[in-house]
Amino acid sequence: MNGMSLKKQQRRTSSKIQTSLLTLDLFSGAGGITEGFRQAGYKCLYGNDCMPEAIETFSLNHPKAWADPRDIEEVKPAHIRSRLDLKRGTLDILVGGPPCQGFSINAPERFLHDSRNKLFKDYVRFLEEFEPKTFLFENVPGLLSLANGKVYRQIVLEFERLGYHVTTRILFAAHYGVPQERWRLIILGSKFSSIMPPPPTHYATGRTNFRGGRTLAFHLQPDEKNRLLPAITVQQAIGDLPRLEMGYGAELVSYTATAHSDYARLMRNPVGITFNHLAAKLSRQNSERMKYVKPGGSWRDIPHRLLPKGMKRARKSDHTKRYGRLRYEGLAGTVMAKCDPHWSAVFLPDQDRSLTVREAARFQSFPDSYRFLGSRVSQYEQVGNAVPVLLAKAIALQIRKHLEARGS
Repeated sequence: MNGMSLKKQQRRTSSKIQTSLLTLDLFSGAGGITEGFRQAGYKCLYGNDCMPEAIETFSLNHPKAWADPRDIEEVKPAHIRSRLDLKRGTLDILVGGPPCQGFSINAPERFLHDSRNKLFKDYVRFLEEFEPKTFLFENVPGLLSLANGKVYRQIVLEFERLGYHVTTRILFAAHYGVPQERWRLIILGSKFSSIMPPPPTHYATGRTNFRGGRTLAFHLQPDEKNRLLPAITVQQAIGDLPRLEMGYGAELVSYTATAHSDYARLMRNPVGITFNHLAAKLSRQNSERMKYVKPGGSWRDIPHRLLPKGMKRARKSDHTKRYGRLRYEGLAGTVMAKCDPHWSAVFLPDQDRSLTVREAARFQSFPDSYRFLGSRVSQYEQVGNAVPVLLAKAIALQIRKHLEARGS
């Protein structure tokens, strides 16, 4: 009798693991979080973003989800829930985060009344209507210091008011197999109990020069290098993609070399093609500047006479990534919404050109089958604004464990 009960229990558990958990994605952009959760076995029912090209990309790559291009302030959550035919409390997770430009420590101006900083209230409207079992709210670490922490505290109070156990952590994307120096603030909520953040799987270190960096981020010790996988390097991430000269490439290209790393094999499209691999033409001035920058170098390698006027007054310790050239053996810097050498390291280690959209997407751990639509400027923006897919997947798997442990 006990044996039969155990077998039934095992079958039920197996069935739960195979069942897709249901998600709604707000501020979905091109779908980085959506893709990470999809790879972890979730089913996205609805995605909302008001950037036309981003929601077109989202729709192309997640055709079974309802892609809504309206401004979220115009959306009535009750109508969405009715159309999806979901009872309150049955949605497994609400994911997303408002546009982060108003929170970012890199923004030119940071002030509380930026309209973009009020969009979290729309996120709360969906929480109130759907009452999901869990939620993921993500943003940049700069949110913690905005208005001396007032905005962050208000967000957490709203979540707790709705009956959620809230956990806050700052995660380093490279700890989860993403070949990039990128930090994200994640706020996890559950109706049941606190959700622990996913533990690092890869050994990498990065500077935590922001509020919360000491207490909310994982700080790996040297002896942990032996038990964790090594960080994924620039070479492992993009070394197999077709080499290009400036101004060449295509929206659809075939591979010209075999996959040279486990990461490349993970990213590869099984049908042998990928997308968005065009090398932009640089201005004559930037082409000349690029010649002087060594792998791992930056604007400090460029002769003073060739520097932009503003950079001529900069201190050598400032703007360490500007006009930077990547190192094959290192991590990529944070992928930005603009592929502009004036703002970040976008020069290839051994090719005299800047990153293609596909190479930037590899650094964001988008699979090569993921195609970005719109102008090339828009494609870079979509990639740069996304949450790295493998970081989202690690969070999704952790939440799945949490839900399955409670029989949800």
